[in-house]
Amino acid sequence: MNRPEPNDFDDTGVYDQLARLGKALSNPVRLRLLDLLEQGELTVEELARAAHQSVKNTSAQLQQLRAAQLVETRRDGVRIHYRLAGRRVSRFLGEFQTFAEETLAGMKIELDELSRKPGGLQRVSIKEFRERLRDEHTVIIDVRAAEDYARGHIPGAVSIPLTELRQRMDEIPDDHDVIAYCDGPYCFASGRAVEQLERAGHPVRRLDGGLARWVRSGGRLQSA
Repeated sequence: MNRPEPNDFDDTGVYDQLARLGKALSNPVRLRLLDLLEQGELTVEELARAAHQSVKNTSAQLQQLRAAQLVETRRDGVRIHYRLAGRRVSRFLGEFQTFAEETLAGMKIELDELSRKPGGLQRVSIKEFRERLRDEHTVIIDVRAAEDYARGHIPGAVSIPLTELRQRMDEIPDDHDVIAYCDGPYCFASGRAVEQLERAGHPVRRLDGGLARWVRSGGRLQSA
């Protein structure tokens, strides 16, 4: 019977560290929080509200992300602000999601379901979006909450929250194309905006991947 050769180098610790990162990404709430943090610094309370989670659970998930060095913190009095731990984290998350979208059969099914929702098929890629930013006959609409827009938005975008869109429809020129976006790659507020604008007769599409994909592709944000 052949015995395995003794290993002079125990690499278990290396794989343990890699597993820490995998564990940090194994929770859907934590992945959602990472998407939201592409907007910039957010407090635990702000993240909890945006992710529709309790403050207690949000705080616990953020601690896991911090332990894996995916997020960093800044204390301001009694409040703690969270942010992504650098651009490398942002790029990694973009590649991670792209890999999942191209590889996982279940992911493809979920994305297909999203595309069947109103406004789901009317998408514009990041590449085309960059070209349309220079087009004076294209209006870029940020349909997130006004405070999110003030924190950071795509340069040239105007703030028309989805909750105000019906009342402010007359602010959009009839002879302009419209591109709407929301926060994350799977946020669908922009899809609902597309549905409303189409009914009003506007030529409109939504930015594929939203603000998060814009940032992960190297795009910058502008503060109000």
